[in-house]
Order: sequence, then C-alpha cells, then structure tokens
Amino acid sequence: MYESWASSEAARRTMQGNHSRDTRAELAVRRLVHAAGLRYLVNARPEADLRRTADILFRGSKVAVFIDGCYWHGCPDHFKPPATNVAYWSAKIARNHERDLDTTARLEARGWRVLRIWEHEDPEVAAKQISSAVTQRPA
Repeated sequence: MYESWASSEAARRTMQGNHSRDTRAELAVRRLVHAAGLRYLVNARPEADLRRTADILFRGSKVAVFIDGCYWHGCPDHFKPPATNVAYWSAKIARNHERDLDTTARLEARGWRVLRIWEHEDPEVAAKQISSAVTQRPA
C-alpha cells in the first residue's frame, strides 16, 4: 500500500470531494454565456495533440476559456498557503501555475485567444468578456 498525499483521512475525503469541472463559478459563467446565445464545448481539448482541456471552448472562433480556482491556481489576491503538508501543496500549486503559463503560450502560438478568469470574478463581467472575444474573432 502507498502512503497518501493527504495529511489526514479527513483532508483526503475533503480533497476527493473537489470537482475539476462544473464548479459553481464555471456553471454561473456558462449559464450567462449560453443565455447570450453563444454555443460552446465544455471541458474540451483545443488541440488534439495537447493534453490540456479548456473549461469553455469555442472552436470556430478559436477562443479557449479557463476558469481558474483561487486555491488551485494560486490567485494573487485570495490564495492562502496550506497549514499542513506545505511542501507538497506548494510544489503542486507551483506546477499548476507553470502549466497554466505553458498552456496559454502554446495556444496563443497556435492562434487561439486564451481567456483566464478567476473563480472570484463577477460572472456577468466574465460572460461579457467572453462574448466580446468570441464575436470579435471570425468563425
């Protein structure tokens, strides 16, 4: 048997309960974007050869939207370092941040417009930003 990454069984159960898609922030933004008449893919790869998935994807206009959680992606305004297992979580968050930068660079190099939205941002503002980006790019 392997040793768990979690500092306790309670922490392990809490972390297993976190979802990687369909978060409250994603659902709020998606509802507003859909209500604006835009259709999109959910949790889809912008490029088949990249192992990265966008939360909201507009293939025709090449717009990829990532709604980043404040904890998991190290929000400069809201991230609070963990109290336990600090080495593990600090490295994990740093890797997530590096992957985010790499994903954005790779997609932009291939002609994609990448939007990164923090989970704490107003969903209405985010939806307007997304709608604007999609309608400004030819399909």
